[in-house]
Amino acid sequence: MSGQQIFELTALESLQESKGERYLEFLRAPAMSAGLYTLAPDASDPQLPHREDELYVVLAGRAELRVDGTDHPVATGTVCYVPAAAVHCFHTITEELRILVLFAPAETVAAA
Repeated sequence: MSGQQIFELTALESLQESKGERYLEFLRAPAMSAGLYTLAPDASDPQLPHREDELYVVLAGRAELRVDGTDHPVATGTVCYVPAAAVHCFHTITEELRILVLFAPAETVAAA
């Protein structure tokens, strides 16, 4: 398969930590983008609704995910689908949250 890319999670986590970034995008293709998102206990999640559908895979941690006003508990192993334009955020983070994030199509950056 041409254009394939293989990623090692531990290497991505090390890169994210060394850059000191809450969100590290590691893949961008026309049909999707992917990144790692980390939130510390009691952190606030500043994200706004996205233009793309989004899939979260919780790699570690424990928190609540509010989607359009409804709270859902999330923990290691939880997979969450959030449709485009849905108001959502993580809150009540009790254990560091490490999340694999997939956007489809690729996430766009709003014009400033």
